[in-house]
Amino acid sequence: MPDRCEVLPGDAVVARRDGGLLWVDAPGSPALVAALHACLGLSGPGVDRVLTAVAAQAGSLASGSASWSIVLTDPDAGTGVALWSGKGAPTVDGVPVSGSSVDGGTLATGFRLGRALYVGPGPAESPSSPGVSFDLVEGTVPGSGATLHLGAAAPAAAAPAQAAPSSFTAGSDSGFGSGAGSSRAAAAAPESGEQTAFWRPEEGTAAPVLRFDDGLVVTVDEDLVLGRRPDNHEMVTSGGARPVPIADTQNVLSSAHAALTRSGDEVSLIDLGSLNGTHVAGPEATEWTQLEPGVAHPLSDGDRLLLGWTVITFEQAE
Repeated sequence: MPDRCEVLPGDAVVARRDGGLLWVDAPGSPALVAALHACLGLSGPGVDRVLTAVAAQAGSLASGSASWSIVLTDPDAGTGVALWSGKGAPTVDGVPVSGSSVDGGTLATGFRLGRALYVGPGPAESPSSPGVSFDLVEGTVPGSGATLHLGAAAPAAAAPAQAAPSSFTAGSDSGFGSGAGSSRAAAAAPESGEQTAFWRPEEGTAAPVLRFDDGLVVTVDEDLVLGRRPDNHEMVTSGGARPVPIADTQNVLSSAHAALTRSGDEVSLIDLGSLNGTHVAGPEATEWTQLEPGVAHPLSDGDRLLLGWTVITFEQAE
């Protein structure tokens, strides 16, 4: 199992969830960041086929200068699956991972994990350099690259038979292969039959979502901080929330503009002392109500959020 994940500070985004590592450098493309971040929950046979579809989807969202890399690991088998584009190539023990070209990126499957797995631009910096790294257990932080240190590699295991994947869509970050992801038990019980890769936000009922006016969909499966550059807010740096960067060409958003917090099934919106305020309106309302900074406002299905010039609709899961 992984011992630790060291993250090198920088302007790009590094994320880790379970056995997944993500590095992405795509300024002004929150849709790409969110879509790639959703892939960290993929698991099970057939994941390479889902990532191939992810590559095509990411290609439609990314600008020409975007670079990114997703690495999903199976520490028990000692192997990994990686998808990358641009400068975001992974390396294992200092050796670049090689793969085959797919539409939108490069895909590698079944490579050995070794002792240290690096994701980021160029070669990994020395982890012994003082003051250049910090630990990321799970979540999303700014970072120029990430190194995942693993225990002794497991002995080589026979590759499982690849099952034909169920149908899936790659239209948003609400889930790739979500039709196969309704049951976590499928991944824990291989004897139950064929499996495919899936994304699971949480156990139990589906999580609510935020639907942006530009088509971006973000799952509210944990506390969120929204803004122009929310990565440095204390809720994010403490590991208590996930950052959701919002493109802001008009410069009207605060770096950390607002937060969404979860308490059971209730989701609340909180203004974080933003310069231009956070507003909310019901589905049929004709006027916006400005929130008082720091005061939680419970959200209902269909409520609209206004952050700067960005309109977001809150939708409870069916």
